[in-house]
Amino acid sequence: MQHNIDKPILAITLGDINGIGPEILVKALADRELWHVCRPLVVGDVKAIEACRQWAPDCPAPQEITGQDLPEKGMPVVSKGLKVPTRRPGVLDPEAGRCAVEWLKHAVREAVAGRVDGIVTCPINKQGIHMAGYAYPGHTEIIAEMTGSQEYRMCLFAGPLRIVHVSSHCPLAVCVQHVTLERVAQSIRVGHDALVRLGLERRHVAVAGLNPHAGEAGALGCEEETIIAPAIAQCKGEGIDCSGPYPPDTVFRRMHAGEFDLVVAMYHDQGHIPLKLLAMDEGVNVTLGVSVVRTSVDHGTAYDIAGQGIADEGSLCAAIRLAAQFATARNREEP
Repeated sequence: MQHNIDKPILAITLGDINGIGPEILVKALADRELWHVCRPLVVGDVKAIEACRQWAPDCPAPQEITGQDLPEKGMPVVSKGLKVPTRRPGVLDPEAGRCAVEWLKHAVREAVAGRVDGIVTCPINKQGIHMAGYAYPGHTEIIAEMTGSQEYRMCLFAGPLRIVHVSSHCPLAVCVQHVTLERVAQSIRVGHDALVRLGLERRHVAVAGLNPHAGEAGALGCEEETIIAPAIAQCKGEGIDCSGPYPPDTVFRRMHAGEFDLVVAMYHDQGHIPLKLLAMDEGVNVTLGVSVVRTSVDHGTAYDIAGQGIADEGSLCAAIRLAAQFATARNREEP
């Protein structure tokens, strides 16, 4: 595949074919503007995509390819010869889960080999992949394992709203155990690095507290004084513009108002709730701390509305644009 510094090749994985992935994919790729910022390479199933073009007739027709060259017309699709089940919207199918995982693994291998510039993922169903025999909690852990990444972070971006999570998919009782000086400091570094890669001139990272009122000087918890504040001080000593810990109930609003460029959240829901409240259809899940560019929609398979053609493609469009932005910036930096 021929790489273009202005139009990176993005592998877009179809996800669970029984969810809304194929529907939002055809709607997104019906937008010609996205073809101006990247060259899409879909990893999935031609039949499932074709079945959904009824809701996006302007979407280019899917075209199965087997080699490395992308066609000038049509939507290139790589299936990897998997036995794909017939699409049954809203039905939990372990075979659909297996295909979703194997399509992702192919995309990661292509990204690691440098044959694509980034990965964008449509949603998978965690129960479906577990039924297929995989133990992964989700996309992120598969990518981290395949790239040998230890200090990866799940993040949510939506325009000026950017959130890095110290922990992600784990029980709330376990989240507190992940709030260590090392993890908080590394989360700050990962967030700062993302702002650098986006080319932002101002890179002010705010750090949320763990407890109500950020502990209120120890009256409501001591983690802010014993763990979070020392992590912030350590990163400041490394030249990172960061501050906090701030009360969690106000710090996200302050970012929304433009005071901060990114917030480090202590656990999944602390960061997800404010972003989804403010930008549900524009949020992008970003994996940072891995060696490949990866973005994703910030929602699930939505079995309850799959097959109706009403799913909103806004998050996928935003994920494609952000992956193109990251990939283009990286390509320009590389010799």
